[in-house]
Amino acid sequence: MIYLYSFLVGGVLCLIGQALIDLTSLTPARILTAYVVSGVFLWTAQIYQPLIDFAGAGATVPLTGFGAALAKGVKRAVSEQGILGIFTGGFTASAAGVSAALLFGSLAALIRFRVRENRTA
Repeated sequence: MIYLYSFLVGGVLCLIGQALIDLTSLTPARILTAYVVSGVFLWTAQIYQPLIDFAGAGATVPLTGFGAALAKGVKRAVSEQGILGIFTGGFTASAAGVSAALLFGSLAALIRFRVRENRTA
């Protein structure tokens, strides 16, 4: 059942994003920012963690999950390090995801470059 819940919650989050793109004049960058900020607010309001428990990756993979991870990291770092945790917590919590995105994005770019280079040769 977790797969169904994950699919439904992730699908609803994507549906909302697509509706915002199609029905408003918001740019994708503004929608991206709104999703991250709403993830922070929903986690702070203690609404997003139950959604993560219910839907798993359907709630953690979208941008709202990134915002929730940032908020969770800041809260943990503040409790451990004090006021300095405000500046370090978000980086610590999101470091693995950002590093993976950079690594796999670079790998995809290299593969695409090699494929294009082989076609022209």
